[in-house]
Amino acid sequence: MRNRRLHPAWAVAVVAFVALVGAAGFRATPSVLLHPLHEEFRWPLATISAAVSVNLLLYGLTAPFAAALMDRFGIRRVVAAALLLVAAGSGLTVFMSASWQLILCWGVLVGLGTGSMALAFVATVTGRWFVRRRGLVTGVLTAGGAAGQLVFLPLVALLVREHGWRPAALVVAGAALAVVPLVVWLLREHPADLGLPPYGGAEVVAPEPPAGGAAARAVGALAAAARTRPFWLLAGGFAICGATTNGLVGTHFVPAAHDHGMPQTTAAGLLALVGLFDIVGTIASGWLTDRVDSRLLLAAYYVLRGASLLVLPSLFTGSAGPSMLVFIVFYGLDWVATVPPTVALCREWFGTAGAVVFGWVFAAHQVGAALAATGAGLVRDRLGDYAMAWYVAGALSIGAAGLSLLLRRRGPSDEPIVAVVATPTRAWAYRG
Repeated sequence: MRNRRLHPAWAVAVVAFVALVGAAGFRATPSVLLHPLHEEFRWPLATISAAVSVNLLLYGLTAPFAAALMDRFGIRRVVAAALLLVAAGSGLTVFMSASWQLILCWGVLVGLGTGSMALAFVATVTGRWFVRRRGLVTGVLTAGGAAGQLVFLPLVALLVREHGWRPAALVVAGAALAVVPLVVWLLREHPADLGLPPYGGAEVVAPEPPAGGAAARAVGALAAAARTRPFWLLAGGFAICGATTNGLVGTHFVPAAHDHGMPQTTAAGLLALVGLFDIVGTIASGWLTDRVDSRLLLAAYYVLRGASLLVLPSLFTGSAGPSMLVFIVFYGLDWVATVPPTVALCREWFGTAGAVVFGWVFAAHQVGAALAATGAGLVRDRLGDYAMAWYVAGALSIGAAGLSLLLRRRGPSDEPIVAVVATPTRAWAYRG
């Protein structure tokens, strides 16, 4: 095993990428299904958007607990269970007849499933298996979600147009189920299980025994991190990131374009192109994170995103003109390029608790996304268009750049950040 040229970490990364693609199918569906659900059930867009908001909120709040569960029960079991939840939530929507059932399926089941495979999963895999190329692999795995969007969005839009929304929901469920056997068969837990160091590491590091209950570990990490300024700066910036990506553009771009006369399949194709260029941008961001100050990268990404959102309302027409295509390329390169430097900063400030703390930072991301998803739906219902939502999002993005610049580098004289998790009989500490 030690003489193999290809380190098993790369095989683990490939399986994780495929799993993320399989779970990402649902991320492509809300924007395409908003209008079909509104037309069939006559539910207000704000009500349907509320189901998306519940999904986005649970997607974030589940992440830190999922990271702790992976430490306790293993990555393989948690990811397999998460994919089954996504399949159940998407598949059961074909039987719904009331809006609360949409919230239960889209919001609760799929939210818990996708949240268990959110970016804390990426942080866990890269933290266990990689020392060298950690930023690059983080970028590649993060791009898995964009790849899923790219694969599923045009297909879902076509299925909705030709056969209705129910076959589209079943295809998403089937895709999630198809990945489960691969995860159970091939996804490894620790390099030490194979007698190997992580990729780029010099020593075999045995995994520490699970430190108490997953909930206690997750809450303990939050309790310690929340007493620090870096946590709130990272969480505030990432909340704005979520509001301006998943919450606003991911949920409302297709309906907004449709309001201006653009066919829904064309708008869905444009959003899929965002996913294509996001793959390039996120991988490049991971490469840069290994070489450039992460704070400066975040500031640049947020300023560029804010500028693009401020001009977006003037670009909507009945067709995909050159100016809209420029926006799609530009915005796509920036879509989740913020993830690799944010993961790196969590690891820098919170050490071995970095994956769990990043789960909480990601929870803030999804709180922002949930607020934006519902807020933009209300703006559309009350004002008749989305223009104000785009302007507010652009201004917030520029503000997030300021938060990133306020986060200084951690110096050698800084005190270690310790998260203590206690039970009646034992106590454990995460030390940065």
